[in-house]
Amino acid sequence: MSLASELELNQPFDDLSHEALLNVYFTTSWIKKMAGQFFQAYGLTDVQFNLLALLKYQGEEKAGLTQVELSRMMLVNRPNVTGLVDRLERMGLVRRDAVPGDRRSNRVVLTGAGERKMAEVEGRYYELIHTMMSPLSAGEQRQLIGLLERVRGALGRGTEEPD
Repeated sequence: MSLASELELNQPFDDLSHEALLNVYFTTSWIKKMAGQFFQAYGLTDVQFNLLALLKYQGEEKAGLTQVELSRMMLVNRPNVTGLVDRLERMGLVRRDAVPGDRRSNRVVLTGAGERKMAEVEGRYYELIHTMMSPLSAGEQRQLIGLLERVRGALGRGTEEPD
């Protein structure tokens, strides 16, 4: 169904770029809504899950990641990561370990409870995203990735956080 139909617009879009951008935005809104509902059932947010997944897959040999590394990988600023880590630490899902020789820096590490939470959520998460993307073939998904990368590149921002 076209976006104009979904929004019950009286007139079709008169600008292709506007229609394409609104399709991306509208689709993203739906995905965020579905993700919110999915993760709420596990007592998490999508951003919390993202941080846990980064720790699981990007931290070397369970050594975790610094908050600076997390903020770069998550595309958020450091104060946001600090609050996010604080909440996950209160939930018992992560802990902070001091970095030897650097009193101002900590490594954030998954706890046993964090690993169990990931084991509980991760398989169902992949089932959900595969269902969400099932209308597209693997080739179409790769094409979509490439197209969106080109748009970001044209914005001159790459993967940096928008201001």
